[in-house]
Amino acid sequence: MPVATIIRRRRPIRPRNPISLDITPHVAAGRQLIGGYGDGGFRISGERYEGSLIVFTESAHPWSVTDRPSITIETLQLVIDRAVELEILVIGCGPDFSPPPEDLREALRAHGIVLEWMDTGAACRTFNVLLTEERRIAAALVAV
Repeated sequence: MPVATIIRRRRPIRPRNPISLDITPHVAAGRQLIGGYGDGGFRISGERYEGSLIVFTESAHPWSVTDRPSITIETLQLVIDRAVELEILVIGCGPDFSPPPEDLREALRAHGIVLEWMDTGAACRTFNVLLTEERRIAAALVAV
């Protein structure tokens, strides 16, 4: 008994056209999108800032802090003054993660602010994500 052979034709492989997508998040005009960090400063909404900063959704302010031990409720007075406008404070503690001081977390909580503590790079990315979600946020960023 002969065995039937079935030959299937393959479809010709068509070259795929590469897709081009713009993945820049959409933010409202005047919002402070962090475009880069390093070399002792930040690039925010196309402008270069030297040194550490406190960044709100619509403004950026110099911050005298240069290292993790200097981050205290006193050095965050600008944030405390605007506590009614905020729900989250993202703190970038420098190039490496280290645990936040518990008294700082409690002091911010007393003002109705949730603390998110991380290294500066992660804090910049987190701030941008929360900014695009229209959250009531600020970031205190130690320059790296």
